[in-house]
Amino acid sequence: MFKRTAAFGFIAALVAASALVSCGASKAADAGAAAAPVEKIVWKSSGHGPASDPSQIYHDLVCNAITEASGGRLEVKPFVGGSIVPAYKEVDAINENVLQMGYSCPMYNLDKWSAAGLISSRPGALAGEALRSWFDFGGGADLMNKMMEGYNVMTFPGALSPLPQEVFFHSKVELKSMASIKGLKARCMGDGGEILKRLGAATVIIPGGEVYEAMQRGTIDAFEYSTLASNWNMHFNEVADYVYIDDSRAPSDPQVFYVNKDAFNKLPADLQAIVKNVIANYTQLQHEFLIAESIKAMESFKKAGNKVLPVPKDISMAVKAEADKFYSEKSASEKPIFGEIFNSMKNFGIAYEAMK
Repeated sequence: MFKRTAAFGFIAALVAASALVSCGASKAADAGAAAAPVEKIVWKSSGHGPASDPSQIYHDLVCNAITEASGGRLEVKPFVGGSIVPAYKEVDAINENVLQMGYSCPMYNLDKWSAAGLISSRPGALAGEALRSWFDFGGGADLMNKMMEGYNVMTFPGALSPLPQEVFFHSKVELKSMASIKGLKARCMGDGGEILKRLGAATVIIPGGEVYEAMQRGTIDAFEYSTLASNWNMHFNEVADYVYIDDSRAPSDPQVFYVNKDAFNKLPADLQAIVKNVIANYTQLQHEFLIAESIKAMESFKKAGNKVLPVPKDISMAVKAEADKFYSEKSASEKPIFGEIFNSMKNFGIAYEAMK
């Protein structure tokens, strides 16, 4: 179902040891070269979502592709979100070397770094191509690593997959105006959730794998999760009648590969290159796949009877206005890295828009 590429023709070097055995003065030495055993390195890596989530599927493809490209010298065993550690605690496990790698949203780590919310699914963030360019070539990965100083965790350019914009909300109730936001019980993560809370919504944090059941039980009335493509595969059409589309809350939905610093630095240079290049290749493939699949998914939601609608303008404008207030306050009160990331993204976005 998913495109797999043999993009990297890395050839593992063979190490041979020659032995010269003396059998006495009358016998010639028998010299031979025998391949020395290659030390196998095993990593464990976890996604953050259920098995049906495309991000989890692509995480698994990355793990398998690294294993294959390394000729088995580096075996990366993939695990589904929540199977090794609780969902959204992947970075803690990577820091402690329980996991050596993981794929997760930066905003799931706001308990560690308030600036993480700037990178992930935030109102006013860079979208799509601009976000990827900023992360890879505009200093974004370096700033994220600076943000994570003190933790035994790193990322690198090519690790970011800036998915198409998130669905604003899947909802049981019709959103008619700002009055519909007041008291709305909604699963909404990251800074977007905090901003909507300031606007009167009752936002909660629920792992993605529990959203379907929470809607069935009536624990929540609405939720954001991911892209149209991801959400169609999660069968969210069955628990919400309305699908609201707007870029005010999350113009992009990036996820990042995290790696344990010590584990990565112990790898020989060729295996480090394999890890970086496989991740860069597959995150780009995931991005392109989800764009194409989201186009198809929109029609699928409509055919399933869902009403796919734009967010009312007063809600969209209120979210953007509240986001401006929120980030002005945070930039003045947080650690310097917060302002560094915020201003770097803002300036990159201004320059990007100027090219249009």
